[in-house]
Amino acid sequence: MSHLQTSESHDDLQGQYCNYHLPITHHCVSTIKGDNSYISSLALGGKFLYTGSSNKEIRMTKRDTLRAEFDQEKLSDCTIVTGNGAVKSLVVFADKIFSAHQDHKIRVWRVDENEMQQPKLTLLATLPTFSDRTLNVLLPKNHVHVSRHKRSTWVHHNDTVSALAMSRDGLVVYSVSWDRTLKIWNANNFKCLESVCNAHDDAINAVVVSSNGDVYTGSTDKTIKIWRKSESPEGEKHSLITTLKKHKSGINALAFSTNENVLYSGASDRLIIAWEKSDEDDMAAVAVLKGHVKSILCLTVVSDLLCSGSADETIRIWKGVEKCYCCLAVLEGHSGPVKCLTSETDHAGCSCDTSTSYLIYSGGLDYDIKVWQICIAL
Repeated sequence: MSHLQTSESHDDLQGQYCNYHLPITHHCVSTIKGDNSYISSLALGGKFLYTGSSNKEIRMTKRDTLRAEFDQEKLSDCTIVTGNGAVKSLVVFADKIFSAHQDHKIRVWRVDENEMQQPKLTLLATLPTFSDRTLNVLLPKNHVHVSRHKRSTWVHHNDTVSALAMSRDGLVVYSVSWDRTLKIWNANNFKCLESVCNAHDDAINAVVVSSNGDVYTGSTDKTIKIWRKSESPEGEKHSLITTLKKHKSGINALAFSTNENVLYSGASDRLIIAWEKSDEDDMAAVAVLKGHVKSILCLTVVSDLLCSGSADETIRIWKGVEKCYCCLAVLEGHSGPVKCLTSETDHAGCSCDTSTSYLIYSGGLDYDIKVWQICIAL
């Protein structure tokens, strides 16, 4: 196992900003007022925006209803499903949604769309499944210590499931938890395939997966770890490839650039760090993005833009050329920390060939969801 060593300080890297400014316009096209729960997760899939909240609810809203140029008092066209525990993360693949919950569970839903009726979510499974639990509880070798006086089977998360990620082919789901474990699940039969215990020294808050199957986890212990599947005496298992150390506080968010050449990490030290591969196994910090005045809570990438949400109640839009980054815009409007982001290219937004339009969806602790349109001149 190798550990990344870098000699540059944050001050050395922060100078790698660009000095150009692209013509950009932005505005909030819609605000969806929530009830008495903050927005904890967002995901796009098919015709819908899916939202998870702190009051155990998953909501689905048709995206074409979110383009109105006025504040909406309620989520009007949606289906509400009540689970057990705040919804911390959502991933969508085809007609399935995987949701991570504060009650230590992962739930799998099927999206039922019927043009004649209101769409709905149907619960398919709760992970670990009953069969997974039953098979493992009978054998002592399948039990692990989770605290001084408590044991559990290796298929169970024993604290909040904080984040999910899915392989590009949709066959495998990865989950991380405040219990410091990384777990791998079969996305079709929902069986737990592997558990990496004590993957970090503290709670794990973020996970992303590259197209080649490498898994990246970010933790409150201030590190990012890269895991790769390899052969072992027990079969194919994930092992630690390298540990990235640069942040001074816990890491809350990870995101890849569109081409996966750059990994972005956001942390409670108010910094975003851009990492690039230095060789097959290592990554080097190439730039530090400064601007937010409180913790970075979420990241999303659309095209060549990086969007960051912060406890300072703002969203920043960044663009990098080579290793130089600049902040193109600061979106202000939330009255609480921005907890989650997702984004997409706005194919219906531009009526000319001289600019490109993007939609940014943000959820905050102010209970609101906002939809922002970003237009950048070509």
